[in-house]
Amino acid sequence: MADQFQRTALLIGQENIDRLKNRRVAVFGIGGVGGHAVEALCRSGVGMIDIFDGDVVDITNINRQLIATHKTIGRDKVEVMKERLLEINPHAIVEAFKLFYLPETSDKVDLSVYDYVIDAVDTMTAKLELVCRASALNVPVICSMGTANKLDPTVFEVADIFETSVCPMARIMRSELRKRGIEALKVVYSKEAPIIKSKPPASISFVPPAVGLILASEAIKHLIE
Repeated sequence: MADQFQRTALLIGQENIDRLKNRRVAVFGIGGVGGHAVEALCRSGVGMIDIFDGDVVDITNINRQLIATHKTIGRDKVEVMKERLLEINPHAIVEAFKLFYLPETSDKVDLSVYDYVIDAVDTMTAKLELVCRASALNVPVICSMGTANKLDPTVFEVADIFETSVCPMARIMRSELRKRGIEALKVVYSKEAPIIKSKPPASISFVPPAVGLILASEAIKHLIE
């Protein structure tokens, strides 16, 4: 009898479908990048997903964020995302945490329980805290670099942070990670120079989602190795 993961099983095998059901992944940041990453994890069959974001849906999110519609404006992002994930896979275990991950809140999260961590937050201090703590626990982590002010989703690539160039966020991360003794970090980044500088940062519908899907791809590949 066919089930919702039949087509995926044809690609990666039933053994890996069963493996993914028993994996636990955390996604930090459920915006334009993280929202698409977490949905791809769910549709791929990851059985346990924890999502972290302290924000609510805003009208300015509608141009790029999966959960943002006029009906969801004002609602907690993690609650909207949890509802959506359980509609996709009612058997998934989804924990929603209304929390901005920062140095002052990081003690509330036990990263050691995760098989993989996806960083899709915007704040540099949060990224550094998350990477340092995950690295200390030997928990695999992948980070999204900057997607704002960019227009070409086809030039994003996966690389070690110390092999990146052009991306302003990656440049700062390289410097700060060296200070903290971190020698490697998998990231998704683009060599496309920002085409505009604006406050708030400019964005478009097809760039952040592309990065989210790459992040999910890397997580799934790691989990079934």
